[in-house]
Formats: sequence, structure tokens, C-alpha cells
Amino acid sequence: MTATASYGALAADVLAHLDDQIESARRLLAAILAQGAAIRARDVDGVLAGMGSIQGEMNLRGGLEECRRLLLQRAGEALCLPVSAVTLDALTSPMAAAEAGAARARSSELRGLLAEIAREHGINRVLMRQELTFLDHVMRLLTGEPQGAYGPGTPAATAPPTTIHALNLQA
Repeated sequence: MTATASYGALAADVLAHLDDQIESARRLLAAILAQGAAIRARDVDGVLAGMGSIQGEMNLRGGLEECRRLLLQRAGEALCLPVSAVTLDALTSPMAAAEAGAARARSSELRGLLAEIAREHGINRVLMRQELTFLDHVMRLLTGEPQGAYGPGTPAATAPPTTIHALNLQA
């Protein structure tokens, strides 16, 4: 097998791997979006189901990352580069133009999906934190537990109001 034919097989594996990564990212994004909808609807079962879906997809992504590591190692060997130096440009340089274009397009799509996943996951975290803060507040009200530094009964809450004059002007 020639070096070009060998790299052709690697190129096909890279494209297939990018397809697998994109499909996984789409499933992960769908699970995160569903979880966000469940959080907004205060659907506890939906939130928990979303967590299960996200965890399952993250486990699958662990396997994809191992495949990615092996592909980068193969590419490094084929290009006579250390794995740390294998970039998308280096990876696509020996590919046929159509394969290189497809790899760049898929890589761009994957980066976009991963950015959207990070953004939506961040939104979900904020929503969950707000819901948990509200729940903590309600539970404290129900149990009569103190609210913290600025709750009823604290010196700041019971001190008489003070008057502050910033400007005392007369015309």
C-alpha cells in the first residue's frame, strides 16, 4: 500500500469520525435543549430524564474522544509530526481537495454545535441555580429557618431608617 493510499484510508476515517462527532453533538444538544424546556416548565421528571440522556451521551463521547486520539496519532505518524502538532490544516493538506473541503466543513459545523451546546448548558445551569435558590427561599419560609444576613430579625433589618442628605440646596 502506498503512502497516498494509506492516507486516503485515514482521510476516510477522519471524515467518518467527524460525522460521528457531529451526530453525537446533535444528540447532546437535543438533550440539553429538552432539559432546558423541562427546567422552564418546572418538570422535575423531565429534568431528571434530561440529566440521564446527557450523561449517556457524555459516556458515548468519551469513546469518541478515544477514537479521536487514535486518529490524531495515526495522522501524526503519517505526516511525521508529533500528535500535538496535528492541526486541521496539517490533517487536510495531503487530502484530495473534495475530502479536505468536506473535513473543514464538518469541523466547522462541529465547532458551531459545541459552542451552542456550551451556551445552552450555561443557560440551563443559571436556570437551575435560580430554581434552587427559589426553592431554598420557600423551604426557609416554611420551616422558619433564618434567611441569612439580611433577613428578618437581623440588626440591619431592625435598625431605624436613617436619613442621608446628599445635597441640601436652597434657591
